[in-house]
Amino acid sequence: MRTSMSVKSEASAIPVARRDWLPAILPVALALLALPLIGNGATWVTLTFAGIAMGMMIFLMASGLTLVFGLMDVLNFGHGAFIAVGAYVAAAVLLHLSGFTQVDSLWSNLGVTVLAAGAAVIVTAVLGVVFERLLIRPVYGQHLKQILITMGGFIVAEQGLHAIFGPVPLSLPLPTSFRGSFSFGDVTIEKFRLGAMLVGLAVFFIATLILTKTKIGLLVRAGVENPEMVESLGYRVRRLFIAVFVAGSALAGLGGSLWALYRETVTAAMGMEIMVLVFIVIIVGGLGSVGGCFIGSLLVALLANYAGFLEPKVALISNILLMALVLMWRPQGLYPVAKR
Repeated sequence: MRTSMSVKSEASAIPVARRDWLPAILPVALALLALPLIGNGATWVTLTFAGIAMGMMIFLMASGLTLVFGLMDVLNFGHGAFIAVGAYVAAAVLLHLSGFTQVDSLWSNLGVTVLAAGAAVIVTAVLGVVFERLLIRPVYGQHLKQILITMGGFIVAEQGLHAIFGPVPLSLPLPTSFRGSFSFGDVTIEKFRLGAMLVGLAVFFIATLILTKTKIGLLVRAGVENPEMVESLGYRVRRLFIAVFVAGSALAGLGGSLWALYRETVTAAMGMEIMVLVFIVIIVGGLGSVGGCFIGSLLVALLANYAGFLEPKVALISNILLMALVLMWRPQGLYPVAKR
């Protein structure tokens, strides 16, 4: 019978992974660096808050793609289709129920917005099931074929949206209660951006909690490392992966609905436009890392806001410069996933 001393010595011999906090403080460092350059404290607070809100919307759209790659090893270049479809579904609901969006009632506006976002999530989730079965399943483990076939699926989806809704951009005004801003002295915080920021933070904490603290998250991560072992325990790895793909598609739809309200316009090409930012974010964060995607989204959005205020021409290439600097420092991104 082992003594408590021997048990303690064995436990102490198990290596404990050190947490890497350096990438996590980069957004704070960037914000502090921008403060003296901007000069005005109120302007800095306004720009910082706007950058965080924008970053949370980008995170919603990018997190689904990084989940699919990190847990399924699938390069889905058709992810932008889910963003565009989610935007159009939300717009269709909001425009159809415009009587509830134009009244000056917070609960009425909030209710119809939640309904529109929920519809976008459901439709893109169903679309994700079809996409996975028809396009992704035949090319598991074949990255080149994944790129080609998902890009083809995206082109078909984009042209389908053109055929259904037409090439003219669809105007989508914000619900009445979400217009305007809160003012605290010289600091201005837009109402809609505040809501978008809260949604993004909630999704980040929920996704992290599920992946690290629940049985489902454990099974998914184990299925990535050793699918045969998980199958031998009686769990269907394929079903787990389908659930991950559907969750990623639904997150893209949710992000697309918020992005449409943020831009107040919807086009079939918006999926391709936002995919540039999405890929920069997941490359900066580390392919497959939800935490890295979160930090990368904040960095990209904050830098774009600060550069746009200080030097608009630099803002056009600021994200590319950020990606280059990060990859020179850490070639696999800020928080690379093991075996990726």
